[in-house]
Amino acid sequence: MASEPDDKLPPQGRFNRLRKLAGLSMHVGSEVLKTGAKRLSGSSPSELLSLGTAEKLVATLGEMKGAAMKLGQALSMDPDLLTPEVRQMMARLQNQAPAMSYAQVSRVVQEELGAPPEALFKEFSPDALAAASLGQVHRAVLHDGRKVAVKVQYPGIDVSMGHDMDNLGLVVKTVSKTSRMMDGTAYFQEFRDELMLELDYRREAKLAQGFAKSVARLPDLYVPQVIEERSAHRVLTLELLEGQTLKDWVTTSPDNEARFRVARQLIRATYGPFLDAGEIHADPHPGNFMVMPDGRMGLLDFGSIKRFSPGFVTANRRMFQQALRLETLDVLGLCREVGFSVELPEAEAELLLREVLHIAGRPMRSSPYDYGTCDINRDMRNHFTRNAARIMRIRPPPEAMMFFRATGGLAQNLRLVSAQGDFRQVFLEVGALVGE
Repeated sequence: MASEPDDKLPPQGRFNRLRKLAGLSMHVGSEVLKTGAKRLSGSSPSELLSLGTAEKLVATLGEMKGAAMKLGQALSMDPDLLTPEVRQMMARLQNQAPAMSYAQVSRVVQEELGAPPEALFKEFSPDALAAASLGQVHRAVLHDGRKVAVKVQYPGIDVSMGHDMDNLGLVVKTVSKTSRMMDGTAYFQEFRDELMLELDYRREAKLAQGFAKSVARLPDLYVPQVIEERSAHRVLTLELLEGQTLKDWVTTSPDNEARFRVARQLIRATYGPFLDAGEIHADPHPGNFMVMPDGRMGLLDFGSIKRFSPGFVTANRRMFQQALRLETLDVLGLCREVGFSVELPEAEAELLLREVLHIAGRPMRSSPYDYGTCDINRDMRNHFTRNAARIMRIRPPPEAMMFFRATGGLAQNLRLVSAQGDFRQVFLEVGALVGE
């Protein structure tokens, strides 16, 4: 097959990528400022971004892939920032980024597995099934007839990610020098380390196998089998799951019974492995959850599985159990046990932290609860904004960043599913999986 031009590869070069992001930031920032000015003047436009700007954002972040695309995926999940039309546009970043050519895919497979796809698989679709931030997925069939999904990493994405992290690291370092309260270097390092580890598909294969054990007690959840002989550093082959991704499934207008079932599975998929095995799926965008025809939920993309320290898990487990029992919590003591550092008077810090737990714990206390009108993320954001200077003096441990990413994403996905029902009972079921 003739070689095709590498026109679909992520842009290379640290300053080339910085230039693209800077131009995009100026365009988006200008529109956001105009929106803010209109709101201050008494006008209240409903959209933060126009469809045209969102389209430019999707095109640029999709082309850049890597960390930039992950940022766009996170933005597309927040229902309080964007109108439904703009969110639909941004949702294209969740599994529909511009695909690389088949010649490039074949070249990576050859380099990693020693032969082209045609030799390694009975069938291999040249068209991408999904294209994401670090690689794209192709349907294939093994010689024994098993259907599989083959994830192939974009050539050069490791270099591009490194450049993105260098650029972001420079910003964090500059800001951190202004004040100890603004020092985000430890959090950035945690974020950088976790993101760069996602480039190793051998590691992801092991994490997938470990996560399958972590959800073994939850038969309504399913982790696809890893095909080790067809996996390597930049190629990962998994059993192909049939069904609809969460973002596609919600467009079919399911009834509340189906919505409640799926919402329950999302809660179990997040908190079950954390409380039981001390690990969490920390990339919660809707393309990573599959509603299967048999009613189970399939889980996808295991590069960001985060394993926590025993102390972090034990303290959070105790907090979870006590919240379910509606007990009065020693908020400050538990947060310090988790690993928080507090530089405020204790009474002041306790009030701020207690409000965080009060907002987050609404579905654990109220029954029934309606996630269709859930304002947890919005109210949490408003609480942080109102008290920013003081909250910055309460610092979680770096490992908590991935926990917050997972649980914040869970709240957004539950809002997307919009089920109503007895969610307190769901949390009680999850809590019953483990003792204190």
